[in-house]
Amino acid sequence: MPKRKSDQHAEVDDEDLEYELENMPVTDSCDAIRRKIRAFIDSGEMKVGEFQNAIGVNSRSYSAFMGQNGAYKGSGSSVYYKAWAFFKKRELRGIKMPKKKAKTGDGAVDKILSDKVDVSSVTLDGEGQDNVEVYDTCDEIRRKINAHLQQPGVTQAQFLRDIAAQYHTRERKIQSKQLNDFRSKKGPDAGNTSVVYYGAYVFFEKMRIKEGKPKTKTREEMERVWGHDGGMDTQEGSWRKGWLVMNGDSIVQDRYGKISVVSGNR
Repeated sequence: MPKRKSDQHAEVDDEDLEYELENMPVTDSCDAIRRKIRAFIDSGEMKVGEFQNAIGVNSRSYSAFMGQNGAYKGSGSSVYYKAWAFFKKRELRGIKMPKKKAKTGDGAVDKILSDKVDVSSVTLDGEGQDNVEVYDTCDEIRRKINAHLQQPGVTQAQFLRDIAAQYHTRERKIQSKQLNDFRSKKGPDAGNTSVVYYGAYVFFEKMRIKEGKPKTKTREEMERVWGHDGGMDTQEGSWRKGWLVMNGDSIVQDRYGKISVVSGNR
């Protein structure tokens, strides 16, 4: 009787694999591993916590690694090697990377999902001029994106089309690389000039209104902090702005993305 595929995978001993990995160079860059992790999580194969447990890392080191951007950024992290080993073991066992989540195939379920993400009935102030005031940090938008992409039936390609549709002054086509670049950043205003940031904010804000959900306390605080500025800046990164400080002073950024100068004088 021919062996089942799962039986063939099980026959590869873990000790043999560990020995192979010890003598195998890591050829994937840090960014390549981050892309594999995101694709794996987005596929629904595992949740983030399950993946962390599977490779034996804590949420803090995982978040630190995933929040970096660059071929060698994170090369000293245990997450880098352990994730590489996790995917390499699967490869040696003949297990292919999971495909992106496909549509459910259930017409009724697909229609429910389509109706949920259809936000065309909601219009925001300033939308026609691509000037909606933004009151979510970049980190909060990344959290919403991660949660949205893990929903059954949601695909990255459709999400990119949904957020591109939130621009009106000119046609936009948002690429997966732009989404990956934005998701790889970390910080309340890291990625604030990305088309993904503005488009996703408008999309999620319309979904909130359509579903009748109230604003969170953090959202209300963001409006208090950023209201007099017309929302967070989406045109110029804070790193490009100049700050006048005295000797001993330091520049700090709070959780809302506000930057202030703290005097070194006591």
